[in-house]
Amino acid sequence: MPMPLLPALLLLGTTLTFRAALLLLSRLPLPAHVRGDPLRTWRWHNLLVSFAHSIVSGLWALLCVWQTPEMLVELETASSPSGYLLVCFSTGYFIHDTVDIVVSKQAQASWEYLVHHALAIAAFVSGIFKGTFVAGGVMTLFVEVSNIFLTMRMMMKLSDNQECLLYRINKYINLVMYFFFRLAPQAYLTSFFLRYLGQRTEGGFLLSILLMVDLMILIYFSRLLRSDFCPERASLRHKDKFLTE
Repeated sequence: MPMPLLPALLLLGTTLTFRAALLLLSRLPLPAHVRGDPLRTWRWHNLLVSFAHSIVSGLWALLCVWQTPEMLVELETASSPSGYLLVCFSTGYFIHDTVDIVVSKQAQASWEYLVHHALAIAAFVSGIFKGTFVAGGVMTLFVEVSNIFLTMRMMMKLSDNQECLLYRINKYINLVMYFFFRLAPQAYLTSFFLRYLGQRTEGGFLLSILLMVDLMILIYFSRLLRSDFCPERASLRHKDKFLTE
């Protein structure tokens, strides 16, 4: 089991790394449709950090499993230094993003993100300090491969580029990636923890988190289908819809 001080320092370091990334990425030029609107500007910078996190952690998760294939089966006991650092890295991102949302006074508009982050942090921190379920955390981060294309979609919508060819191509790639790297791994993880629940008491805590995340993923999937493939049914009631869709 790792010493308590080490994971705490790793979490602090990764959280500060993402804060530094936000400051750095905020220096990049803004799209014309975003420039001049403080809310859209904040959201654009927030998405840039999310995009960077998704690229790094999504590819890192695939690399971890390629280096340590037993992670696909032994979700509780399989581990590697790289996998452990990855879980710490992503936990730092979730902590950073939570703070960014709250400090920027976007908690009400982005409450779904806060709920998701709270669930992810609770599950990951449990594994980080106990040294268990590192493989489960790595597999959970397969979702970040899907998030690469999902974040591209949100950034193109935010910058008013829904009619461009890249958006039309990306929406189909995004749908495929959503299935293979979000829905499929989540179904596998849920199945594992349903079986694991009868063997370990800790499984109940992790399964409860997993089931809540499952529900959120299905809700997001229905929104994605409605927005990109049935736009006539998409709701236009909320002016800040771009915050969550």
